[in-house]
Amino acid sequence: MDWMRRLMYGRYGADQLSFVLIGVYLISYLLSLFIHWWPLRLLSTLCLILAFYRMFSRQIERRRVENEKFLEAVRPLVRRYNVHKCRRNDREHCYFKCPSCGQPLRAPKGKGKISVTCRSCGASFEEKT
Repeated sequence: MDWMRRLMYGRYGADQLSFVLIGVYLISYLLSLFIHWWPLRLLSTLCLILAFYRMFSRQIERRRVENEKFLEAVRPLVRRYNVHKCRRNDREHCYFKCPSCGQPLRAPKGKGKISVTCRSCGASFEEKT
């Protein structure tokens, strides 16, 4: 295992973008086995080459900037997924949006019809929990 440590010394290594590229490689390669379409096989090979290029690169700052841009691009999707997962697991609250400003609001379940006041805009409305 010492040889691996020596090989990777001074190199960038794996990051989130590399893992996504390897995932795209696996999915596109498996699809290309069933579809037999050469551009898909080419795409999978290019993703794998790019992932390994990034991992073995000595240009650490450039790879870090690339990964940061990738994370910035996918951050809204990740945030939306996390909020949806949290709301799906929350069995004690009901979620809805303010009709005036669209601010997401939360109220306890099982209280019947309640009057809600939005914290952002101060609008009052009735909502069933």
